[in-house]
Amino acid sequence: MFYNLDSSSITLLVVGLVVILILFKSICIVPQQSAWVIERLGKFDRVLSAGPGFVIPFIDRVAYKHNLKEFALDVPSQICITRDNTQLQVDGVLYFQVTDPKLASYGSFNYIEAVTQLAQTALRSAIGRMELDKTFEERSLINATVIAALDEAALNWGVKVLRYEIKDLTPPNEILRAMQAQITAEREKRALIAASEGRRQEQINIATGQREADIARSEGEKQAQINNAQGEAAAIREIADATATSIEKVASAIVKEGAVMPLTCK
Repeated sequence: MFYNLDSSSITLLVVGLVVILILFKSICIVPQQSAWVIERLGKFDRVLSAGPGFVIPFIDRVAYKHNLKEFALDVPSQICITRDNTQLQVDGVLYFQVTDPKLASYGSFNYIEAVTQLAQTALRSAIGRMELDKTFEERSLINATVIAALDEAALNWGVKVLRYEIKDLTPPNEILRAMQAQITAEREKRALIAASEGRRQEQINIATGQREADIARSEGEKQAQINNAQGEAAAIREIADATATSIEKVASAIVKEGAVMPLTCK
């Protein structure tokens, strides 16, 4: 169909296609939570944030594309030496985020590798200052130490370290067996202590019960004696009262008879 077009029409068509191509190349659509670094003639020019952006074709180029979301990076397992010269195999996970796309592009050749290597170095240093038992108890302290070391250096790489978590602390098999034996011994010790405490409490309970029974028995005997004594005293009082009454009656009768009997003279 181009056979019927003259040279000027073909030229206009070519120019139109070139303009459309240039317009197409000049529009950049940056996704959400992303940042693109633009270089102009090989030199840093600006950072495009999420949304539409414009570049000059053949002069500007998208040099780096960064994702601003939070990353979870597995830190490879490594052997660390504790303060008491015990080997530990340690691995963890690192959470970080790109905060400065320019520094992330030009501050380090590969910021992910740099962060990983620094995390391993900081971890070895933190564990090297602790004894074996403390490493299992102070995980939060180790994590905080690694984060503090990474934060200071990662600022130059445009990266913010958010969290570091130790996944596994694995000592050698000999240490594991010794720890298991120690745990078993501690459990047996606690079981023996609990059993002896149970027997002791049982004896205390028996003695307490026996004492309370003896006290109750003696209190009963005492009360019985008191009751018997009170009964005997009451009986004696009754007998005495009855005797006194009878004597008074006899005396009254004698006095009365003596008053009415005539006196005889010999």
